[in-house]
Amino acid sequence: MAQAALAALEDRLGHRFQRRDLIEQALTHASALTQDEARRKSYQRLEFLGDRVLGLAIAALLQARFPEAAEGQLSRALADLVRKETCAEVAREIGVSDALRIGKGEKKTGLNRKVAVLGDACEAILGAVYLDAGFPAAEAVISAHWSHRVPDITGGAMADPKTALQEWAHTQGLAEPTYREVGRAGPDHAPVFRVEVVLAGLSPVAGEGQSKRVAERTAAAAMLARETGGQNG
Repeated sequence: MAQAALAALEDRLGHRFQRRDLIEQALTHASALTQDEARRKSYQRLEFLGDRVLGLAIAALLQARFPEAAEGQLSRALADLVRKETCAEVAREIGVSDALRIGKGEKKTGLNRKVAVLGDACEAILGAVYLDAGFPAAEAVISAHWSHRVPDITGGAMADPKTALQEWAHTQGLAEPTYREVGRAGPDHAPVFRVEVVLAGLSPVAGEGQSKRVAERTAAAAMLARETGGQNG
C-alpha cells in the first residue's frame, strides 16, 4: 500500500493511526486476497463495526442538534446520513480510491471508484478508528465529516426534494420518478455529476452535484419547482 496515499488519507481524515494494521485492513478489498484470507483480512468485519459506530454517532449528533425534533424527523435524517452514497462522498473527499488495496483486474474495471465499495471502505475506516482510539475519536472524525451534511429539520418535515417529488407525482396519478446519469466532469476526487429526473408525460429536468445523490435531489427540486410554480411545501 502506498504510504504517501495512506498518509494523505490520514491527514484528510483527521486521525493518525497507532495501529497501522487496522487502517491497512480497512483499505483492503476482498479481491486483493485469497478467498480464505478475505474473511479475516479484508475490510468486511471492520465495515460491520463501522456501520454501527456511524449510526450511534449520527444519532447522538441529531439528538443534540435538534432537541425539539420528532422521532420520525430524526429517523429520516439518520437514514439519509448513514446511507452508502453519503459514506461514498466522504470516502472521495479523503482519498480512499487512491489508498484502496484492490485486485489488479478489479482496479482496471474501476471497482475502487464504485459507490458501494467506497461506502463500505468508509465504514471500515470508522470501525478501524474506533478500535484504534475508542468511540470519542471515531465520533470526532464523524463530526468533522458529517456535521455540514446534516439537513435542517427544524420547523417541520425535513426538506427532501426526491420524496416531495414522488409524493407530488402520486397525487397527479403519475408513475414514480426515475433518475439517470447523463454526464460527469471533473477529477475522481472532485467529480461533478449531471443527472436527469424523468416522469412520464413530462419533459426531463437535469441537476448537477458533487455526488449522484446531490444531483438527483437538485433535479427533483427543479422539476418540482417547474411543475408547481415554486408553491410546493
